[in-house]
Amino acid sequence: MEIFKLVFEVLGGLGLFFLGMKYMGDGLELAAGNKLRTLLEKITSNRFLGMLVGLAVTAVIQSSSATDAMVVGFTNAGLMELAQTVGILFGAKIGTCVTSVLLSFDIKQIVPLFIFIGVIVMMFVKKNNYKYYGQILAGFGILFFGMSMMSGALKSLNETGMIDNILSSVNNPFIGILLGTAVTAVIQSSSASVGILMALAAAGAISVDQAIFIVFGMNLGATMPAFLSAAGAKRNAKQVAILNMLITLTGVIIMTPITMFLPVAGTIEKILPGNVAAQISAAHIFFNVAMTVILLPFSSLLVKLTQKILPFHEDPEKDKMAVEFIDNRILTTPPMAVLQCEKEVARLSRLVQKNYNRSMIAFFDRDPDSIDKVLDREKVIDYLSKEITDYIVKLNALDLEERDRQNVAAMYSAIGDLERIGDHAENIVEYTRTVIDENLKFSDVAMGEMKDISDKCRSLMELSFAMFNAQGGSPELIERIIKMEDSVDDCKDDYKQNHIRRMDAGECNAEAGTTFLNMLIDIERVGDHAINVAFAIPNRQRSVVAEPV
Repeated sequence: MEIFKLVFEVLGGLGLFFLGMKYMGDGLELAAGNKLRTLLEKITSNRFLGMLVGLAVTAVIQSSSATDAMVVGFTNAGLMELAQTVGILFGAKIGTCVTSVLLSFDIKQIVPLFIFIGVIVMMFVKKNNYKYYGQILAGFGILFFGMSMMSGALKSLNETGMIDNILSSVNNPFIGILLGTAVTAVIQSSSASVGILMALAAAGAISVDQAIFIVFGMNLGATMPAFLSAAGAKRNAKQVAILNMLITLTGVIIMTPITMFLPVAGTIEKILPGNVAAQISAAHIFFNVAMTVILLPFSSLLVKLTQKILPFHEDPEKDKMAVEFIDNRILTTPPMAVLQCEKEVARLSRLVQKNYNRSMIAFFDRDPDSIDKVLDREKVIDYLSKEITDYIVKLNALDLEERDRQNVAAMYSAIGDLERIGDHAENIVEYTRTVIDENLKFSDVAMGEMKDISDKCRSLMELSFAMFNAQGGSPELIERIIKMEDSVDDCKDDYKQNHIRRMDAGECNAEAGTTFLNMLIDIERVGDHAINVAFAIPNRQRSVVAEPV
């Protein structure tokens, strides 16, 4: 029964360890907020800068696996190319060592204080940023408390000889690598698995000589979540998962014989005597830093090898009916997910604008091919509207900063208007089909009026969408947009009366007249939806000039 009790304590400590790690990582990420977005926006093809970005992001979210999965999502969403990811992947491997360094400190006496202060802040402080700091403190304390609980139980278990029997085969370096790989592939976090290893070492169950090869395997196992994340993704995202594994696998192949034939473990023990947790942290740092120093200069060769293993040739037509920027994997980084959603909405607005312009070309040129293009693009618009709306629902469930939450609300509002503009473009080509099929005739004056109102509406749409996608505009731009929308409304009323007079005078037959009037209504409504898009922006009112009646 005593053994069962100790096993339960180990499991309980492990559970608290995982909970604390998640709490602390989430708190750090939320506290970083837009700063994390700024870091990720600085991603370039410079692999050394990319390494620093990867290191910083992983140090914030406390998980190289999460960073790797995030990079897979960014690549799948078209945010970066394969060559841009290599530096970030290297940096993530060094960044994950931050957790092991934190765990190496002997601060268990004051850990309850961290938990107490963190919980008090979370419960009684109203401002979100301070709540996040409380979450970081509480998570940090829970993580250490779980580690201490796990170490104590493992120490007692080790005295029974049970752990020695299990780990007796780990003296073989290759068994150690396989064990580390398997454990980390299951729990999907090298930081967590290194923490468990530290607890075992603190209990006297394993030596640094044995642990160092297990650490190598744990780094290799940490590449598995990227493969899981790439399942169902585009081919370029799968390349990232392969590149990530190639980097670590090559590192293990190089570092294993070096460690076997050089006194690496002994040197670490001499530098950090008596602190076995610090020794394992040092082994973790040694592997990742040494691997980066050796392989980063040759990263372009690893990229080329990845492209040989899995060639990628994008077919632009194949992915036409698909989102380009949003990806569920990016939801783990809410600020970046909002940014990508903004890009997808901007893409939708461009498609809508193209469809309106093409619908008017179809009408003026009586072009059946343009009709087909409008109808095909309308299917993509409907698909994107639904996909983006579903993504926004997921975004809304996240803990967003107020500015991001306002932007999400603005996008949700704008999507409905963008979709309706697409519907009006579809109506226009249906009228055009009737014009072509029945050979309807319009006077030169009528066609001139139709050209005038359609051009005004096109200009209104361009300015409105530009203002929305730029998240604001000058007072002069706002006034111009409002006056332009008034002009479209006035044209609709004036041209409607003009056309009724022409019909009364027999200059236009009833069927052509009905089509003309219906098109005026659709174009005027396109203008209404366009200005709604412009003023979906948070804190932007129409009070710059008088509100149109």
